[in-house]
Amino acid sequence: MRYSFFLLLPNYLFRRSSFSRSISFALIAIAIIGTTSGCSAVAGRLIERKVAANAAREAADPANVEQSVRLINLSGSFLNPELEISDMDWYEDFLVLVPQYPDRFDNQLFYLKKADILDYLDGKIDGPLEPKPITINMDDVRRFIPRFGGFEAIAFDGVQAYITIETKQGGTALGYLVPGQLDFEQGSLTLDLVRTAEIRGQAPLSNTSDEAIVLVNDWVMTIYEANGALVNPTPVVHYYSSEMVPLGTAPFPNIEYRITAATDLDTDNRFWALNFFWPGDAYKLLPLDLDPLAEAYGRGWTHSRFPTVERLIELQVEQGQVSLTDNPPIQLELAGGLLGSDVARNWEGLVRLDDRGFLLATDKFPNTMLGFVARP
Repeated sequence: MRYSFFLLLPNYLFRRSSFSRSISFALIAIAIIGTTSGCSAVAGRLIERKVAANAAREAADPANVEQSVRLINLSGSFLNPELEISDMDWYEDFLVLVPQYPDRFDNQLFYLKKADILDYLDGKIDGPLEPKPITINMDDVRRFIPRFGGFEAIAFDGVQAYITIETKQGGTALGYLVPGQLDFEQGSLTLDLVRTAEIRGQAPLSNTSDEAIVLVNDWVMTIYEANGALVNPTPVVHYYSSEMVPLGTAPFPNIEYRITAATDLDTDNRFWALNFFWPGDAYKLLPLDLDPLAEAYGRGWTHSRFPTVERLIELQVEQGQVSLTDNPPIQLELAGGLLGSDVARNWEGLVRLDDRGFLLATDKFPNTMLGFVARP
């Protein structure tokens, strides 16, 4: 394991050299100056560079065109970088967003109306959109969950909610699955901390737990974060009943890098998951020198330039077992494509948006963002 890490390190340091960082900071400064001081020449060059970059990207390999992320302008608490969105899910026509540490924000979750999101994307309203609060009872969480490390995933089955919680422990982390009841009219979510279920980690990694929940019929399926062949040779998903009774495990495919969120199932029992790699996570020995998905389907224009990976992958559930479908990953255009610097967005939340595509949310890296990605 140490040998694989040091094979990766020189390449990582080369791509993240102090010189390239200096160039990146300079370009960012130029962009800011051009925007704020009305320096049209600089702004014009940046626009020309973007047009040229898009043309080069599409000309490189039309089969590997990346999808751009359209950011949705938000206000209120979402301007605070410490919000750290860890997941989100639909309750009816309301998008519920979960901070990793709700007790930092008066024990609150947040929600947006789907109608407002659609109107924003259609240009009917300018925004910004301001998420509204949902109060969650946090008084007993730290007492029932030793070494509480924050919320990681959420899924709704009507008013019934399921949340995974991570703990801060050395070595293999321990997680919990916690049920809850939503009272949307009262704007509150009540956790049932008596009926929690333990979820054992699958790799000797701290700060790593089950970060995605998918409801499969009447079962609750949780997905572990690290499933690469190097760190987790035989990954599994955990199944629980709605009463938090463990129902066993089923195989999950080896997928390099992190799985940080997942959508619900469609009518064909398929779902999409966020697959993310930030080069700073190399200390966890998450990556291999070979990325089988990239080797099979190719790399988009920005992914061929930087080590960061931001993509959606489609999986299916058949008789409880999870496998990859034949659909290629949806690669997201990396934020550093314009400025030539590797800027990783730590995507932690993912939902479908009707037939249009997907909504994604980051934690605080590089800041809290909500974005839309069109379905190819």
